[in-house]
Amino acid sequence: MSADEPLQVTRRVKAGSIAAAVNGYYVSTEFKVLAETTKATYRGVLDRFVDKHGAGPIAGLQPKHINKLIDEMADTPSAASNFRKRLKGLLDYAVSAGLRADNPVVVAKKVKLKTTGHRTWTEEDITKFRKHHEVGTPLRLAFEVLLHTGLRRSDAVRLGWQHLTKDGFVITTKKSQGHVELCIPVHSDLARYIADCPKSGPAFIATMYGRARSEKAFSTWISEAASDAGLPPKSSPHGVRKGAPESRQVKGRSVAIHYKTS
Repeated sequence: MSADEPLQVTRRVKAGSIAAAVNGYYVSTEFKVLAETTKATYRGVLDRFVDKHGAGPIAGLQPKHINKLIDEMADTPSAASNFRKRLKGLLDYAVSAGLRADNPVVVAKKVKLKTTGHRTWTEEDITKFRKHHEVGTPLRLAFEVLLHTGLRRSDAVRLGWQHLTKDGFVITTKKSQGHVELCIPVHSDLARYIADCPKSGPAFIATMYGRARSEKAFSTWISEAASDAGLPPKSSPHGVRKGAPESRQVKGRSVAIHYKTS
């Protein structure tokens, strides 16, 4: 058995049990299409669930049972939220496989997370995102643009070759004091990431059809990618920007952003 195989696959389990459903989910198309790092995250949650409740019937799982499990995790709401999401995925599979008629998670209680604004990305978050989204993918390029420029999402989606000068990127943005011209020296790492971007494109961060992304769609895109990489809730583009100043000093040429008010 390879290191990344779920332990439950080798266990003898009863047909119709929660453990059997998890085994089936692990070899389903829904699970196989996930990235390896995402699979590992999902397995960690579901394997712990099976250790405690694997012998129970998957068809007997009711909203009241799920509510009780969520209540038991009241001290760790983020973990409770992740558990609910993983359980919903498992039971979606169970319904499609004919193991039960409905998904009780849909009507079970939702986990309310305290919102404290956009969380700042840590170095660990950055490492996890990079590991999950490889070099050469549009998501990785978009992330590196955010990280190495510190631009707001509304400006990041506009940045392109047209803003490159001998002094770096020069882009005009709107702030409370009026229109401000930003001059951002090009980080040595970012220069490598954008090298293959089409010179005729509207922006470095573009759709598969070569069009610029909208601010809202871009924000959703990055947030969902962060979730896929196993980052905590509220990991948004703004959080990358908040964590960017420290990260831009880690490797390569440090970046200083200069402002000119017009």
